[in-house]
Amino acid sequence: MCELLGISSNRPAERGDTLALFRRRGGETADNPDGWGLAWREAGIWQMHKAPEAAIRSEQFAALSQTIVTDLLIAHVRKANPPGAFTQENTHPFIRDCCGRSWVFAHNGKVPEVIQPHGCCHPRRSHPLGETDSEHAFYFLLDEIAGVFSDVVTETGSSWLQRLAKLSEDIASYGQFNFLMSDGHYLIAYGHDRMHRLHTLHDGVKVTLLASEPLSDDASWEVFKSGELQVFRAGELVGNLKTEPEWTHPSDNMNEKGRERTT
Repeated sequence: MCELLGISSNRPAERGDTLALFRRRGGETADNPDGWGLAWREAGIWQMHKAPEAAIRSEQFAALSQTIVTDLLIAHVRKANPPGAFTQENTHPFIRDCCGRSWVFAHNGKVPEVIQPHGCCHPRRSHPLGETDSEHAFYFLLDEIAGVFSDVVTETGSSWLQRLAKLSEDIASYGQFNFLMSDGHYLIAYGHDRMHRLHTLHDGVKVTLLASEPLSDDASWEVFKSGELQVFRAGELVGNLKTEPEWTHPSDNMNEKGRERTT
């Protein structure tokens, strides 16, 4: 059901080896054949390429993997569930401007509640381009943090991160909600039930890899605790917030929950 890859580092570098491993997750070593996407920071600007095809069969993915030099990256391979339109608009990552910055988002899981007519979490300021619950959740999150966003991050989270963590907890209670998100500076990872981290330090170069599943047999991969939201900048962990999502059946006070979160 989709897989995520995130990279945060204190120095731009080639990412070919890591992306080659991740590419195999898109239809060879894992059943994620329905799309791929790469978003990375280059000269302070987001670059993004994606396509509704298996990464392992994509010559473009292979070529990009060998040319990308970056310190910040979000990648995704897709398994559509339930099967839907295999279009560019439904392929992750998604990008949107908010708070004077461009944000990128990719999701693993399923939270169909967010796209139901009377669902919990409808974006109010703009309309998603595609049909996925993932993009709807992304737009909703940005709408809700727009009024409190700042560039301040502390170990226990600033007000906007605390707000983001609470909203993520709420959405996760309706299904499965693991995501990577970035404003071009911070890399935010929410591990509802499927996220791993690997930190390396070599010759002063700090790199943090985030992945739905470990990409190697390295014993240093660490699994997120359920409901953990971690924030990275330049390869370092700068914030860590804990949430406790609980399963909520869509029929349980659905309208009341929706009004509480969107007023």
